[in-house]
Amino acid sequence: MSRTRFSPRRLRALVVKEFIQVARDPSTFIIAFLLPPFLLFLMGYSVSLDTAQVRVALVNQDSSAQALGLATAFARSPYFSVTPARDVQSVRGALEGDRERGIIVIPQGFGEGVLSGHPPPIQVITDGSQPNTANFLGAYADGVRAEWLASETGRAAAPPISVNTRYWYNPGLESRYFLVPGSIAIVMTMIGTLLTALVIAREWERGTMEAMMATPISMVEFVGSKVLPYFLLGLASMAVCTILAIIFFHVPFRGSVAALLAISSAFLLPALGLGLFISAATKNQFVASQIALLSAFLPTFLLSGFLYEIASMPFAIRLITYAVPARYLIPPLQTVFLAGDIWGLILPNILIMLGFGVGFFYLAFRVTKRSLD
Repeated sequence: MSRTRFSPRRLRALVVKEFIQVARDPSTFIIAFLLPPFLLFLMGYSVSLDTAQVRVALVNQDSSAQALGLATAFARSPYFSVTPARDVQSVRGALEGDRERGIIVIPQGFGEGVLSGHPPPIQVITDGSQPNTANFLGAYADGVRAEWLASETGRAAAPPISVNTRYWYNPGLESRYFLVPGSIAIVMTMIGTLLTALVIAREWERGTMEAMMATPISMVEFVGSKVLPYFLLGLASMAVCTILAIIFFHVPFRGSVAALLAISSAFLLPALGLGLFISAATKNQFVASQIALLSAFLPTFLLSGFLYEIASMPFAIRLITYAVPARYLIPPLQTVFLAGDIWGLILPNILIMLGFGVGFFYLAFRVTKRSLD
């Protein structure tokens, strides 16, 4: 490669050459257009933080109309899948064998207590080895009981304080509404980093890098020709994922296309830069793909706030999350979908992602030059 001045004509020819090479490689289209919908459907349907239809056994030790009414309320609740039982001992094995997640016991004398104005508490037995499910089950069971008492007696069995809870942007607390945009971040990481991690390594393995070095092209033209096709593929994958999220998962889109495009473009820069850096440093497609998965996919999945709240992580791990570019993608992405164009939150994250992009491209240029020397 020579130190000639930048030429748009040469860059256009190199980009066309790269597009032809991409068109001849079916794996690129599989990763760019078949893998994103697969991951999106997998995340959207299999990963859920909502608790519904929890398997419970219901033991009714009272034959009063009030006890039967509460048992019916549990059976009709969307949170529980109720199996009637004679006594606790008969379903204890089912709880220990994970065939039931809990046991709800309506005690003897429940109806008399309700009629006298002093309703007795119900008993909820759960498996403590699954603390999240146990907490949800106890809270939902108490909620069903309180709602039934309020409708049965005309008053709530709680202190005379009325609390009206209102959730902004996601009134139904649907976990899918923030998991699906987070899944799009995972997809963009895979597209941006994994595909570009292979491009320069592929040139070395196929023996075409020596021919590229003999041509009068500049380093900017060479790197630009490797980035632009995959930048456009990344934006196309984002568009496909957005359409699927709105149509199939019914995720609201309250922002603008311009904001989504700005966020996506800003994140693709560090993703593509990291991929080019890995590709130039390794010169081997297999090694590059493995490093890309370890350095991009796993941190995005575990340390970006996609599944686990960053605030709940240990302090040392929270410090590491600041070095993960996807940490600054998921909040604005979820904001554009659920809340709208809140630029006070979006712009700082875009600037940080652009800073990551500049750093990774600087490293990619330095490593590529040393490789060519």
